[in-house]
Amino acid sequence: MKTLLYIFTFLFLAPSLTEKEVIASVEWQTDYNSVLKQAKKDKKNVLIYFTGSDWCPPCKMLKKDLFETDAFKELSEEYVLLYVDIPRNRDILTPEQYSKNKSLLPKYNKKGVFPLMAVVSSNGVLLDDYSGYSMNGEVRYHLDFLKKNK
Repeated sequence: MKTLLYIFTFLFLAPSLTEKEVIASVEWQTDYNSVLKQAKKDKKNVLIYFTGSDWCPPCKMLKKDLFETDAFKELSEEYVLLYVDIPRNRDILTPEQYSKNKSLLPKYNKKGVFPLMAVVSSNGVLLDDYSGYSMNGEVRYHLDFLKKNK
């Protein structure tokens, strides 16, 4: 009887899970120092994602085409994730968060390109980065980058 209950529950709840709920389960953090501490504790690299959430069309498309997929969700478990937004609309972030985000640009995004994924060691050393997105739905290179640097 319990088996039937589990099957019944799965059949009715599984189709209701949306892609948005999948991405919601990926934990992006916004505090650089706490991310480094967690990376040391978990013995993982940090994936820093630089985005212009309100002005960068490739950033918006990359979110949909890559970050909202099961493939990314699976690979993201190998990293501690840091979301660094540099919006033009300053009301999106607190002044403190905006300042913290801007302070990471000279160290990890010297050219100021968006979108940019940077992989950093738990000691804060830049290991690799990958910039841009052609907005054609092809995320194979991004996934390869993530696989290579985990």
